[in-house]
Amino acid sequence: MTFAKLLITAVFLLAMTIQDFAHEGVRQDNSGELSGPADSYVYRLAEPGTYELPAIKPAAGGMVLDERGKPHELKHLLRGHLTILAFIYTRCGDLCPLATMRMAQLKDQAARSTVKGLRLITMSFDPDYDTPERMAEFAKPWREAEALSGNSWLFLTAPSRQAVEPLLSAYGQPLSPRADEGDGSGTISHLMRVFLIDNHGLIRNIYSPDFLDPRLMLNDLLTIDTSALAAKPKGSGN
Repeated sequence: MTFAKLLITAVFLLAMTIQDFAHEGVRQDNSGELSGPADSYVYRLAEPGTYELPAIKPAAGGMVLDERGKPHELKHLLRGHLTILAFIYTRCGDLCPLATMRMAQLKDQAARSTVKGLRLITMSFDPDYDTPERMAEFAKPWREAEALSGNSWLFLTAPSRQAVEPLLSAYGQPLSPRADEGDGSGTISHLMRVFLIDNHGLIRNIYSPDFLDPRLMLNDLLTIDTSALAAKPKGSGN
């Protein structure tokens, strides 16, 4: 094989690897339960408050729509809450359902902890399909016992694809070009990132699929919560 052919082959394999990266490691057992890379790890968690989570950067804002179609500024929804924010799309068949399940597990664990005022936000990056009505339908299975938990879970979308693009860019959520629009699958290749945002609107951690573990996320929430009455972190603004 010539060098040119080897180079073309290598580029093709690299492109295929990038295309499939977001969904690598997601499994489904015979019962239909989803599991991810974090399920294979056994590790000891540090005690909450024994480590620091320095601010990474301010969480970006933008216009979003709730399940009733009411517009909100995302920054206003973030302030005053410990927030876990995940970008998904409802036609996703593997990693997005796994992330949503992890958030449900976190919600249940947080309800049995000392964490107060936790807000979960599931934000669609596919507003052409994920209308407010569709997000409301998507939310129903995950809303059981929410009132008992004392934690809120918002399911948001954007007014348009143009409106969501700056938000995705600010959060470092790249999307690969959509597959053939006419095939009906709606498949979007993306990287999964879940954000921990403090009550001052600062990103304090970013979870990849390898560390999307509700135990770890709760530990981080407890670590931030132990210093909730401390001085406002540097760079948090007014």
